[in-house]
Amino acid sequence: MSKKEEFFEYINKGYQTKGDFITLGAAMLGEETITDALVKIPLKTLNRHGLIAGATGTGKTKTLQVLAENLSEKGIPVLLMDIKGDLSGLAQPSPGHPKIDERHAKIGFPFKAKKFPIEILTISEQEGTKMRATVSEFGPVLLSRILDLTETQSGIVAIIFKYCDDHKLPLLDIKDFKKVLHYVTNEGKEEIQAEYGRISSSSTGAILRKIIEIEQQGGDLFFGEKSFEVEDLTRVDENGRGIISVLRLTDIQDKPKLFSTFMLQLLAEVYETFPEQGDSGRPELIIFIDEAHLVFEEASKALLNQIESIVKLIRSKGIGLYFVTQNPKDVPEDILAQLGLKIQHALRAFTAKDRKAIKLAAENYPSSTYYDTKEVLTKLGIGEAFVSVLNEKGIPTPLARTMLRAPMSRMDILTDKELKQVIDNSRLIYKYNQDLDRESAYEMLNTKIENINLAEEKAIKKAAEEKEREKREAERKKEEKASKRTYSRRSTRQNPIVKVLTSATFIRAAFGILKKVLK
Repeated sequence: MSKKEEFFEYINKGYQTKGDFITLGAAMLGEETITDALVKIPLKTLNRHGLIAGATGTGKTKTLQVLAENLSEKGIPVLLMDIKGDLSGLAQPSPGHPKIDERHAKIGFPFKAKKFPIEILTISEQEGTKMRATVSEFGPVLLSRILDLTETQSGIVAIIFKYCDDHKLPLLDIKDFKKVLHYVTNEGKEEIQAEYGRISSSSTGAILRKIIEIEQQGGDLFFGEKSFEVEDLTRVDENGRGIISVLRLTDIQDKPKLFSTFMLQLLAEVYETFPEQGDSGRPELIIFIDEAHLVFEEASKALLNQIESIVKLIRSKGIGLYFVTQNPKDVPEDILAQLGLKIQHALRAFTAKDRKAIKLAAENYPSSTYYDTKEVLTKLGIGEAFVSVLNEKGIPTPLARTMLRAPMSRMDILTDKELKQVIDNSRLIYKYNQDLDRESAYEMLNTKIENINLAEEKAIKKAAEEKEREKREAERKKEEKASKRTYSRRSTRQNPIVKVLTSATFIRAAFGILKKVLK
């Protein structure tokens, strides 16, 4: 048996499956593509997560596109993070090309151009179905981790959520949370202290600064209603194909805080919502996170721990997570260790640091007698990659240098007219794109503060009126008292005429005159 025949048997045996699968391409021996030595991914293991890595321009995005297409054909819904803006072409068939036909002839099956059902989503001001979430849906623990708060500050956030629950104050958007923060250290300070204990204004100030940081990155557009229901990510079309939801993120590359906030909330919501199903024959949803370093590069330790926990647990819900990035080192080691599928495109060795990174990347793959992994990693062509997946028993398959199949859809973006048509045909846009601003904590606390202020004004006015009444009463009593004293002095003073008439001398004289008259 020749080495080529031996290799063919080695690959076919290593990638043999009993259940349904996706074909990635054909294995290569040296520079030669071995026709029909097909590299396949069992649907059963797609919830074991994965990594697509490689230098810029080596074909990562096209590999992501191939996976999304084939998943859709198998009836598995997909969510794509389209940060570079080049995945909308899934909605149109490929125009084809002689080189594509040549590639597929080497792989062992003909090329077929197809278009796929897509839904355009957005968390910013771009066109598409808006994905939102309320502050309440985050909960105090997740929100505190996203904001990277201290233990004391996290305790205050917990008190705020408890206060709002106890007093039926919905926390929907950022202005609601900011209003409650202001209230608990100002108008409601005494109320909060009586019910929950003292809250430091310096701590609430620190929390507010963290909230403003997210707000400045566009969080005010993401937080609010109507909340996106994650079940809408698992739709299939009338032909049984999984809907590919393309989340447009071209305007948030410089807003990693918003991106990581969104991703963590989405994963937490998916985990809380989807039922436990263990290892079923196929996944419920596959999520591709392009430019995955944006999730991790500014994440706090608490946030990384939260992501790691979700990655470990979410697969039992039938959810597969696939990180797309330039270098495997962009993904934390603890998370990298959880990934079953690894597709490694070429890496470039321009510096000593690059060579060290290549050596580390090579160690992530099974050893092979057919490849010097470290050397081949720098020589892979465009559309070629090292592939290792898990077979149906959960065992890593043989490492295969793979000639990847071409995307069946257009490898380019949609025109503005085509994009508008996709958006106009959406069944979700009318459900989620109506701006709602129902009465929530912001409005309720404003009303409460107004009532408090009115009550204070009335109390002040009443106190002033009472003081004025008391003042007038005091003055009246004072005048009355003064009047009585004046009358008393006047009544005891004798009239001069009466005094003369009643004097003893005057009486004796009068009596004498009277006697003379009588005589």
